[in-house]
Amino acid sequence: MKCSILIIILNYLSHALTYKPVILLHGILTGYESMELIKSRIEEKHPGTVVYNIEQFEGWSSLENMWYQVSEIGKEIKNITDKYSHGVNFIGYSQGALLARTLLQANPDHNIHRFISLSGPQAGQYGTQFLHFYFPGLALKTAFELFYSRVGQHTSVGNYWNDPYHKELYFNYSQYLPYVNNEIKSNRSQHDFKNSLTKLDLLVLIGGPDDNVITPWQSSLFGYFDENGTVINFMNRNIYKDDTIGLKTLNKKGKLKVLTVSWSQPFYVAYKYVCL
Repeated sequence: MKCSILIIILNYLSHALTYKPVILLHGILTGYESMELIKSRIEEKHPGTVVYNIEQFEGWSSLENMWYQVSEIGKEIKNITDKYSHGVNFIGYSQGALLARTLLQANPDHNIHRFISLSGPQAGQYGTQFLHFYFPGLALKTAFELFYSRVGQHTSVGNYWNDPYHKELYFNYSQYLPYVNNEIKSNRSQHDFKNSLTKLDLLVLIGGPDDNVITPWQSSLFGYFDENGTVINFMNRNIYKDDTIGLKTLNKKGKLKVLTVSWSQPFYVAYKYVCL
């Protein structure tokens, strides 16, 4: 997948005479090294582009509570973006894509122009394949017992665990995803969470059926399971129909790109969308 997604990313970066700086945010249980390929490709294809590869919350620390990560990473993002009044572009990968989206929503005054979400669990996660090494014995059907608890909500995965068969527990216990997706009211401004996203010049969602981590893979595109376990396209879900976070608004303005790609060739796809 890495070749084709890199091409797409570069294509979305390459329509301007002066390229905006790019921020990269790695995924769960990895670190900045996992984003070095895309960093080097951007610098190779667009000489002079400033690329920031975030190093915070690498490895095991990526399992920290999501709001804590948003708070800490947000300080570094602000230090970066304050240097560029003309704006920057942002690429988040895996869990980093969900963190990046939250960073935008929680900061109404952000100056992010283009945001590329690369295989991020935007609608949640309901799959344990990649977690078995870190949570031995964790079973899919009973994982809610861990994640929908005080202890479980201290973990990043627990914060976006979205069990379609235990929605009441999801709404009662999850301290993160139902709030950033404006599914329930909170002290945080739902208006800001929506308007902050619609400020973007472009939102690019990238995912594909060969993804062996995000489950269902359509979560990368805001699709998700219904209560019967059937995957529903994002345009048929309330998050789009009710425009709770601004996806419909972005789409109507031509500012939303939804791309399904083969996972045999990833980061090239995102190149197309970044250096503007």
